[in-house]
Amino acid sequence: MQLSPRFKLFSQPIDRYAIGLVVMLSIAIAILLWVGDRTVAEVRQFSWQGQKIDAKNISFTLAFNRPMDRESVEKNLIFEPPLAGKFSWSSRRMSYTPLAPATYGKSYTVKLSNAYDRFAGESGQKKAIAPFTGTFTTPNPYFAYIGSQGEESGRVVIFDLLQKEKRILTPANLTVLDFRIYPDRQKILFGAIEGGSQSLLDQKLYEVTTGLDREDRLTSNPPESKLILSNEEFQNFKFDLSPDGKNILVQRLSRQQVGRYGLWLITQNQPARALDNQPGGDFMFTPDSTSVAIAQGEGIAILALETNAPPLDFLPRFGTVLNFGRSGTKAATIKFNKDYTRSLYLVNNQGLQKELIKINGSILGAQFDPQEKTIYCLLTDVEQDTAKNIFREKPYLAAINLESAEIKRILELPPQREVQFNISPDGQSILLTSAIPSENAAIAQPMPDDSAQASRSSRSPQVTMQLIILPINNSQNPNLPQPEVLPLFGKSPRWFP
Repeated sequence: MQLSPRFKLFSQPIDRYAIGLVVMLSIAIAILLWVGDRTVAEVRQFSWQGQKIDAKNISFTLAFNRPMDRESVEKNLIFEPPLAGKFSWSSRRMSYTPLAPATYGKSYTVKLSNAYDRFAGESGQKKAIAPFTGTFTTPNPYFAYIGSQGEESGRVVIFDLLQKEKRILTPANLTVLDFRIYPDRQKILFGAIEGGSQSLLDQKLYEVTTGLDREDRLTSNPPESKLILSNEEFQNFKFDLSPDGKNILVQRLSRQQVGRYGLWLITQNQPARALDNQPGGDFMFTPDSTSVAIAQGEGIAILALETNAPPLDFLPRFGTVLNFGRSGTKAATIKFNKDYTRSLYLVNNQGLQKELIKINGSILGAQFDPQEKTIYCLLTDVEQDTAKNIFREKPYLAAINLESAEIKRILELPPQREVQFNISPDGQSILLTSAIPSENAAIAQPMPDDSAQASRSSRSPQVTMQLIILPINNSQNPNLPQPEVLPLFGKSPRWFP
């Protein structure tokens, strides 16, 4: 019997195999559609896993293998210790931004369970995500200061706040005038004069290693110092280190050429070169490390780090910049008024110039908190002693809410003008110095009547500068924070970044 052409088409082996494969795949697809996708949802990636996170890390991401039910994820994401923040989503990726930097010196655990993928309810078999646990740590809280007693006198000292250990870094033959800490915590830039020098104009710039290892612990390695900038041809004055640690700016005056004065730039250990910009006064790097804010004439100029660069911007109303916010969009500036008062202004990159406070006393310093919602200020009250016909300034630390401009005094200090302060990078506390009459005296004891006498007394054996820590981020305690007096004596306290 002769087969029809249609049956001849399926008589070949390859045709039968193809038909069988199609049938099998069709059956498999039908079963899959009937049973549904049973792949368990899971976290594929945690961007902070196993890392040491400092205040510059503003958010992390969790990447999932499936589209997730966002509400169930947000409800069941747990931090130990707690870390409040806000969520944002992009497809299968969740981003979490803490409202405040993670507290330094902590180990954090991130847990997620009992969350579901977006289509779990539609399949009729609601299966929870595979339990996830991630960890990250934060740097240990270290700070540095210039010691004032015994073998620490005139030398940079670092202090481990957790272990209560300290170490002297700079050589005994150098008297340190100022310093800056590199962002990687491995080195400190400092200006110093040799022990036999009697002039502050003989300052040279040096670097010294801190001795911290990769685990952020103090090692037994001795600190190593290196000369960065000499003073044979130029006198070195104020200096600053860029936030990224790549650039150093120094104000210098030529010893040979009369009137040659201005900013010099040192970039990643390259020889110093003059910027030849219009000379000015006080200056500091902008947060992006690409320009400098410097007082010039009747205002503040923003200059690029280039030779003979014209100003990028000019703020004609203000005398100096006290501090930039971490984002680089806000700055705290001082305006010297014609009635001999001083005003603290908030300036931003949108043209805002907002007066925060106007006082008869002095504005000794101001710093933004990490969230840039509050600015902490060192201000002074001016008091007149009519009997002695003298004036004295009594400093206090105040917090100003940048939205409402509400001012709150948080710490009263004895009459003095040499007080300094620095906010920790995690925004948890303030480190400051204050003159005290003796090692055993309380902070609130009376001090000399006038500021000149207080200044003289602060340098005498009877009065010294002691370091104080003031907690500022305790939401559980509505009362004023209570200072902790440390058994450390010195000036220029700075937290490690």
